Amino acid sequence: MDLLNTLVDKGLRRELPTREEALAVLATSDDELLDVVAAAGKVRRQWFGRRVKLNYLVNLKSGLCPEDCSYCSQRLGSKAEILKYTWLKPDEASQVAAAGVAGGAKRVCLVASGRGPTDRDVDRVSQTIEAIKEQNEGVEVCACLGLLSGGQAERLRAAGADAYNHNLNTSEATYADICTTHDFSDRVETVQQAQAAGLSACSGLIAGMGESDADLVDVVFALRDLDPDSVPVNFLIPMEGTPLAEQWNLTPQRCLRILAMVRFVCPDAEVRLAGGREVHLRSLQPLALHLVNSIFLGDYLTSEGQAGRADLDMIADAGFEVEGADTTTLPDHRTDLVSVRRRGAGTDLAPNA
Repeated sequence: MDLLNTLVDKGLRRELPTREEALAVLATSDDELLDVVAAAGKVRRQWFGRRVKLNYLVNLKSGLCPEDCSYCSQRLGSKAEILKYTWLKPDEASQVAAAGVAGGAKRVCLVASGRGPTDRDVDRVSQTIEAIKEQNEGVEVCACLGLLSGGQAERLRAAGADAYNHNLNTSEATYADICTTHDFSDRVETVQQAQAAGLSACSGLIAGMGESDADLVDVVFALRDLDPDSVPVNFLIPMEGTPLAEQWNLTPQRCLRILAMVRFVCPDAEVRLAGGREVHLRSLQPLALHLVNSIFLGDYLTSEGQAGRADLDMIADAGFEVEGADTTTLPDHRTDLVSVRRRGAGTDLAPNA
């Protein structure tokens, strides 16, 4: 296909596809699917070889969120049956993180429900980051605490955080359909604050919320404009008790096309296969490894993931290898950019996110 040859050439040069080309990837037929995966796989291997980075999620605080994001089981008014608890203590969180690191995780993602952290919350998380780093040499720590206010990103960076996650989730045009308690620009601003503080930005999307192909392309292009180092792609898990409980509209083939489109638009970014992969990709998960270079190991916030041993077997069986702690994830040019941002933020710490 001329389309795929063009997209591979552009991906190898880090050149942005057109909107029409990105839409065309989503519109390909099932007969063309393996060709699409193979083409995007060439781009993935150019920048990341056959390495797969493992990430481990630690849920620091669960439930009782005042925001009304329709996809979330922790939302205001949610009737989903989930665990609800206040902040884990730093030593408790560090013990949980150690289990993931022992399983091969290179990055620990610290997540807390809520609109955004108070200054006291930032103190708690800072202590947790320090405890994790003290007990696990070389581990990366990413914080995901919601909308940031002035100076909080800098404090997290000073405590040792390597990255900050805040997803855009869906297109700006449809954002108000899934959330009314904050808007798309609030999310963009938080990602920019993290970057300005010298943190490696992690920002992605959720597919399967009833969005159109145009919405998917719009949010991925908005992500490309922000230029995060990591782009997690989540597939909606419709949870009972949430407004999107009936949105079962993804197929494994659709998920692979979405991942391929993200890879073509963000060729040299760490594309992470995140929540919902087991539910929606099912037996086609190994094919996704030709598109992404990063996955979560174990469970998610309020849903169970695949057993860690099964993930490691899947990676090996598909001919990939787990990325070691002594390997830099990002290509040299992007690692250099992280260094520049950190120096601009008043720190000359070596990049490891």
